[in-house]
Amino acid sequence: MGKRGELFHVVTGAQALAHEAADRIEAAALEATRLRDRFTLVLAGGATPRALYRILDVKPRWGRIDWSRTEVFFSDERCVGPDDPASNYRMAHRALLRRVPIRDGNLHRIYGELPPEEAADRYDAEVRAAFGGAFPTFDLVLLGIGPDGHTASIFPASPTLKVTDRVAVAATALTEPKARVTLTLPAINAARQVVFLVSGKHKEHALSWVVEDRERGENARLPASCVAPKDGLLVFMVDRAAAPYLSPRKRQP
Repeated sequence: MGKRGELFHVVTGAQALAHEAADRIEAAALEATRLRDRFTLVLAGGATPRALYRILDVKPRWGRIDWSRTEVFFSDERCVGPDDPASNYRMAHRALLRRVPIRDGNLHRIYGELPPEEAADRYDAEVRAAFGGAFPTFDLVLLGIGPDGHTASIFPASPTLKVTDRVAVAATALTEPKARVTLTLPAINAARQVVFLVSGKHKEHALSWVVEDRERGENARLPASCVAPKDGLLVFMVDRAAAPYLSPRKRQP
């Protein structure tokens, strides 16, 4: 576990989850721009983040983040074009990015229309360039948990789990579209803060498995269990529908 540890935050429902996550992003953005003059945010795909993104561009929240000093990245992408309904970029762009004043060059999408290996190489190089050629230290990474315990596009028993020297790699999913590009665990675990968004009864078993598997420490097997920021904070933001199997200690709001 990272030096700053982990936090479980349970809220009433999906809408409350979106608002609480927006508060956390705003606070992280304020701190990052004050200390480092920019905020580096990694977006996730899926239905739960979509509700969050729609909230972030609504006044007065819209003005609380200095979007001119915000750089946006993606945790993973399906290898489809940017206008494809399956594209994480398309979802985030429609829900948020087209509505906020991000500077040219500060939006770093994964070029899913390219062959997977080429897209991964390009994204790896672009992320490093955004950090002066160094391995990235993102300010905040948003993630979800899949029903099999995957996160981003890192799947159970995947070779991606063993990657140590890359920021991004090509990956293969069991469901279509199978070709993906994902950030690696080292890139995620170098972040100052990682936030899992977990919402809905259909996620209750996956969350329980991940929490239990995390108790295995270095022997954890599920990708989401292996997320442990080295020097950062790990936050599980969970609504009550997803939380029935959490211990009473972890279910404290």
